[in-house]
Amino acid sequence: MEAALKRQRVSRGKKAVKVIAVIVIALLAVGAILFGIANAYIAKSLPQIDGSIQVPGLQEKVTVTRDERGVPHISANNDHDLFLAQGYVTAQDRLFQMDLSRRQASGELSEIIGEKAVDRDKYFRTLGLRRAAKLSHEVYSQEAKDTLQWYADGVNSYITEAKEKGALPVEFTLLGYEPKEWTPLDSLTIGKYMAYDLGGHWEGQAFRYYLLSQFSKEKAYDLFPTDENAGPPIIASLGEGKVDIEKSFAKAVIPPEFNGSNNWVVSGEKSASGKPLLADDPHLSLATPAIWYQTHLRGPSVNVSGVIFAGIPGVILGHNESIAWGVTNTGPDVQDLYIEKRNPNEPNQFLYMDKWEDAQIIEEPIRVKGQETIPYKVTITRHGPIISEFAEESGKDTVFSLKWTALEPSKELEAVLNMNRANNWIEFEKALEDFHTPTQNFVFAAQDGTIAYKANGKIPIRKNGDALVPVPGWTDEYEWTGYVPYDQLPKTVNPKQGFISSANYKVTDDSYPYHISNIWAQPYRQMRIQQVLSEKEKLTVEDMQKLQMDQVNLQAQEFVPIFLEQVKKETLTDKEKEVLVLLAGWNFVDDKELAAPLVFNRWMQQVGTVLFQEQIPETMRSLFRGRGQVIDDLIRRAHAGKPGPWMEEKGGLSKVLHASLKNTITEIETAWGTNSQGWKWGDAHQASFVHPLSSVTGLNYLFNWAAPIPAGGSSVTVQAAGYNLKSGVINHGASWRFVVDTSDLTKAYHIVGPGQSGHVKSPWYDDQLPAWVEGTYHTTSLTESIENGHVLTLEPK
Repeated sequence: MEAALKRQRVSRGKKAVKVIAVIVIALLAVGAILFGIANAYIAKSLPQIDGSIQVPGLQEKVTVTRDERGVPHISANNDHDLFLAQGYVTAQDRLFQMDLSRRQASGELSEIIGEKAVDRDKYFRTLGLRRAAKLSHEVYSQEAKDTLQWYADGVNSYITEAKEKGALPVEFTLLGYEPKEWTPLDSLTIGKYMAYDLGGHWEGQAFRYYLLSQFSKEKAYDLFPTDENAGPPIIASLGEGKVDIEKSFAKAVIPPEFNGSNNWVVSGEKSASGKPLLADDPHLSLATPAIWYQTHLRGPSVNVSGVIFAGIPGVILGHNESIAWGVTNTGPDVQDLYIEKRNPNEPNQFLYMDKWEDAQIIEEPIRVKGQETIPYKVTITRHGPIISEFAEESGKDTVFSLKWTALEPSKELEAVLNMNRANNWIEFEKALEDFHTPTQNFVFAAQDGTIAYKANGKIPIRKNGDALVPVPGWTDEYEWTGYVPYDQLPKTVNPKQGFISSANYKVTDDSYPYHISNIWAQPYRQMRIQQVLSEKEKLTVEDMQKLQMDQVNLQAQEFVPIFLEQVKKETLTDKEKEVLVLLAGWNFVDDKELAAPLVFNRWMQQVGTVLFQEQIPETMRSLFRGRGQVIDDLIRRAHAGKPGPWMEEKGGLSKVLHASLKNTITEIETAWGTNSQGWKWGDAHQASFVHPLSSVTGLNYLFNWAAPIPAGGSSVTVQAAGYNLKSGVINHGASWRFVVDTSDLTKAYHIVGPGQSGHVKSPWYDDQLPAWVEGTYHTTSLTESIENGHVLTLEPK
């Protein structure tokens, strides 16, 4: 009986196993089918890149050849077709990014995302980038207006086609909406957003106001970028009127402080080819898709190659057959916060020269997905929009307005179109007259041997004040009286040293008669670039590429000896001594395989935490512009025996360094274990290029399926690579790398991380991510001959 029961149990067990196996196989089959369906659905929106397509509005055929990296080479017989095709092709690759960009800049994200985006939309509606774009459109030439419209027509042709075929990018399906018609105003609004992204320093003014209102004069000035003391008289004159900075700007959208760049040019006398070399790598937020769209435009009046922001016609950075150019951010003080006094009896009036003036009130209703439209009003004084109340009332009778060059009409696209056609420095500098905002350090190289530099854009001249703190808006004492004259902007042509470089550091000496900025980038990138360019007699393209990937950390070279000397004054544990040995033997290269860069970069972060975390809330620390420079200076002064109050309150430099070292070791051991010999900078510092929808659980597997790649460099090396401390993901750095030798302007060398396409199924979606990490450049040609290219013919319909 027992044997029979045993046989039955075995038999039932085998049947159960078979049933489970069948279920598993069925589930796998269903999963495979669903995966296949989803895969096919997503792939349906891949753009057509071979054969021919009829495009409404074209006058003649246009050829679009995509090279091995997906860069479109667009050849047309007239400008109308060239820019229409550029709009169509860019939309093929980047439509969702374009739509998200215009919505973000216009304050229209809530319409597709919902309530979570309302505060962000309020902020951008308050700034008024779209209003500024509308004012700008009115002053453009007819040629530029036509170009914008032709580009928009091309984008709209693709939108219509994709809707008819049910082939919109999958992001639209996931968010449940379709893109509306593209307009010239959308392109100009994206351009204004880049002026916002490159900043103008109002945040620092607000932070210093906060310091003066919360701390003693001595403590406040200890964190000022200069010794000037414009603050107290202004703050004191407010009487009881105060603006609560923390409430006012807790929800402000603050662009990354380190948005900047490297660029340099080398004369023919210092190049192996005998002609000038140029290198440029703009540093911006890193994401998927890439912020830049690389393209080549060939028409009857232009043959230009380079990059542009997706959604804008032309090429903003690159080269043609005669010249090449690149930019870095100058970072001038082009924003002022004005302290406005409101009429207690009439909230839409503000005091000016002893009279109450009516403010302009603009209705900006915000549509919210799944909810009723939110009424929202923007109040604009003579100085600009009131920005301290977009989140909530925080000053009652006293508020901040923002005056900013980017809110004025400007014609940057006009400049871009003329730059694309320029053949020499005279023509190029003439084109720059229309490039007002953001102010940029342009470097230039020409086949005729000219190298040049110009800090170009509108830089305000102030009657009084130096842009350190907010200024009274009820008097004319602090008004702008004009702008630095165009012919007096910082400039140099063919300098004797044979090269020019800029890396967001101070662009003039103290003899320059106009104020430019209170805050400059830390000097380490500029110092390293000039060091390398000076050392070698004859430089090559390969030298330029190697320098763009340079990981030498001159900040560490300066501060590691100070850290080691100072911290040894304290009683150290064996573990702390062990970690210090790593630094003592370091070559000051932020190599991904080394432990020392991990220790040093985290230690520098912890110094700021020890000094400020207890007394300055996180929301205020986000406004602390120039924080890196200030911390560097606090350490230098303390080491020289002149500690300021922040350092003294923490017991002096040695104790601050010891406390921050302890925190650093705890932080590293928690994440990467106690074996310091196994620590690697690349474990905490990795490239990923995150897609905006990857924050939604599950979608990260669709849009960021590739594993992050360990990478070297840091925020202070020439190979710029700022990162998120919590995730370790590099989120800021060279959004594009570009090198060209003007001895042969038919080609140039590029890296666009992570790739050309915004479509997750495209072979060019993230194919340049490894190249970005390792410094592997691709060659892009101005000639018509492209091997193994995909050829698409756009035909009139």
